[in-house]
Amino acid sequence: MADLKRVSPVEAKQLVDEGYVYVDVRSVPEFEAEHPTGARNVPLMHMGPGGMTPNGEFLSVMEARFPKDAKIVVGCKAGGRSLRAAQLLISHGYGNVVDQRAGFDAARDPFGQVTEQGWKAAGLPVESGDGGDGAFAKLK
Repeated sequence: MADLKRVSPVEAKQLVDEGYVYVDVRSVPEFEAEHPTGARNVPLMHMGPGGMTPNGEFLSVMEARFPKDAKIVVGCKAGGRSLRAAQLLISHGYGNVVDQRAGFDAARDPFGQVTEQGWKAAGLPVESGDGGDGAFAKLK
């Protein structure tokens, strides 16, 4: 398996500026509330009345929309889901996947203290809404 590169939000934005696609793996409601400008939404988990449940379409949607050599930055809320998504993609043959640490919100220690600011707190561009062509409903 290829080595997984993890980057800060600022480094992720630089990669996006260089042509990487930002894939936000948070649930649709989280994404629609606010997300990195221009991000695509392919949830790793769905939010439901019973909590989070795995999105059985994650891998098939990614494979249908992004070739194995696509340059992809994955991000989530705090870094956990994106790390799992990046590992899953790499294990399925993706070679240019980068995980953005700290997610959209922030990485936190077990006591809830911020250990690294996320995309929004770093002052990077954000937008709200379904993401247009980047909406999960359009990608699947």
